[in-house]
Amino acid sequence: MTTERTMCPMDCPDTCALHVTVNEEQVTSIRAATNDGTTGGFICSKVAGFGERLTHPERLTRPLRRIGAKGEGRFEPISWDQAVDHITQRFRSIRDEFGGEAILPFHYGGSNGLLTDGFMDRLFFARLGASRLDKTICAVPTTQVAVGMYGKMPGVAFEDYVHAKCIVVWGANPKASSIHHVPYLKEAKRRGAFIVAIDPRRNFSHREIDLHLPVQPGTDVVLALALIRWWLEHGFWDEPFLAEQAINVEKLRERAQRWSLDEASRVTGVKASDIELLARRFGESEPAVVRCGWGPERNRNGGQAIAAILAIPALLGKFGVRGGGYTMSNSGATRSDMDSVVGPVEWTARSVNMSRLGTALLELNDPPLKGLFVYNANPVATVPNQNLVLNGLQRKDLFTVVFEQVMTDTAVYADIVLPATTFLEHHDIRVSYGAYGLGGVRPVVGAVGEARPNAEVFATLGRAMGFDDEAFHWEPDEYMTRVSKHVRVSGDSADTERLLRGEMQRCDFPGPTPVQFESVFPRTPDGKINLTPDALGPNPYEYSPPTDDLPLALVTPASSRLISSTFGESNLSTLEVTVHPADAGQRGIQDRELVRVHNAFGEVQCRLRISERIRPGVVAMAKGAWRKASHNGFTSTALCPDHVNVVGGAACFNDARVEVTALQRS
Repeated sequence: MTTERTMCPMDCPDTCALHVTVNEEQVTSIRAATNDGTTGGFICSKVAGFGERLTHPERLTRPLRRIGAKGEGRFEPISWDQAVDHITQRFRSIRDEFGGEAILPFHYGGSNGLLTDGFMDRLFFARLGASRLDKTICAVPTTQVAVGMYGKMPGVAFEDYVHAKCIVVWGANPKASSIHHVPYLKEAKRRGAFIVAIDPRRNFSHREIDLHLPVQPGTDVVLALALIRWWLEHGFWDEPFLAEQAINVEKLRERAQRWSLDEASRVTGVKASDIELLARRFGESEPAVVRCGWGPERNRNGGQAIAAILAIPALLGKFGVRGGGYTMSNSGATRSDMDSVVGPVEWTARSVNMSRLGTALLELNDPPLKGLFVYNANPVATVPNQNLVLNGLQRKDLFTVVFEQVMTDTAVYADIVLPATTFLEHHDIRVSYGAYGLGGVRPVVGAVGEARPNAEVFATLGRAMGFDDEAFHWEPDEYMTRVSKHVRVSGDSADTERLLRGEMQRCDFPGPTPVQFESVFPRTPDGKINLTPDALGPNPYEYSPPTDDLPLALVTPASSRLISSTFGESNLSTLEVTVHPADAGQRGIQDRELVRVHNAFGEVQCRLRISERIRPGVVAMAKGAWRKASHNGFTSTALCPDHVNVVGGAACFNDARVEVTALQRS
């Protein structure tokens, strides 16, 4: 029995240090590494139980070829050589007849490693001439706004929240998706901080926070602009700071003038007195910090909302002190240059928006999509307009490859299924976007069955296609070293040996945490804050009301069981919709009853959960659930429209409007 060291690369800001106990190639426990300050001696239950995924009944251990109808889930085992030959023959045939753009790689974060996404896969599909994928499911508006406004300046570290006197957690639930932020919030509260949570759901108890603003989904921009106007009218704007450090202030000033507290209250559903209380406490507090999550971006007004929220600390001059400013994604503290690893990659093919996959599969022409390669993703569970996605995947003339760890809802529609390793079975480099550092991921057990790492598989496919890039001929044990040489942490080179040992390399600003406008500054071209970045489009800070007249807004947040669709094979057996008691009473539906949640896009049949933690007029359903969790085989994405945001073409999940009714029993 041995204890091995590695880092968690799952899609969460925290990047935990792990001790994995292994007995005869079997993982017997996964726990927090006790000597790592950020991990703090505890990890989430999802990762603590990750060892079960290695041997789960749905685990893929051999390449498979479909022998039944698409979606039926009947496959036969084949060898890796057979799988590679079949894929390359079909891709060559598609490319020869329709051109490389008829093939689409569909992928997302997967396990968030530099070796598993954007490395050999990117080189392979570029050489193939495949269509490029616009990765718009998450974080595009936040990224484009953060880059355009601040150049993705590193934000306030979680551990520095203990210094803040006022904390606003806006559109984030750290209890589900960043649990190592929670102890610092508790300590700040113990020290007297005034803590505010802005979310349609109440995620914190009354003991944990001082004020909850249950904002109506899609109206965050209105709330932020009303706060900005109040601060302007009451003399809280830091005009000298803005004159010296910011540009393009006037458009924001003009838009904010439209929103009084009363008008904002009418639109957002938040009491005007509560908005004013937040405005006064945040304006008067020093230090004060905003933790901006990804929830506010998931609607048609999302990009505008993120910009207004991130503008707040600049307008009030909250920078220059530890615990003051904002936190969004902290990944900008590290930089990687993948072109320098494999050589320049020219890839000018058309782009396909992943949030509109169903439409692309069914309607795209010149050329139509004839080949689909899915990896690090489960689009059936995660892409809006689920019915359209399923219709596209059922096309008989679409050749689909799914490269996965387990048999997902998407994999059952594949022609060829390839088995992938998990983070416990391969090397990787994890760029943290919460904690400040770079994590080394290392194998603690051998690969289960014939599973292979991403980089190795795409190198194999590259050789089989006859591509002559040197990178396709590197030995797999070279990948980690070659990539790490082109990664910089706070301006310094990555420590390859530390990463190979499964440890984290910490940032130095100097010091372990940054202070905005003291040790870190905007990385915009002119070094100034751009308060109206071009990404906002022709109507910056404009609010667009919902266009659907159904009465209930649907939100699909992360939970303690599912942050994405990963773990959907085991972590969520029964799908529920959460409804406020008043809304349930109006509809005559009872707690635990089977209900229909429906709109023009689809219908989900699931259990009802009545709770006062959700605001009236809003219902919630788990993000990332698999089809088997619902009564009729459809999940929340079946209800979500596939129109996209003006900022980055991002998905608008929270624009879904639904009705909930009792399921008629036979």
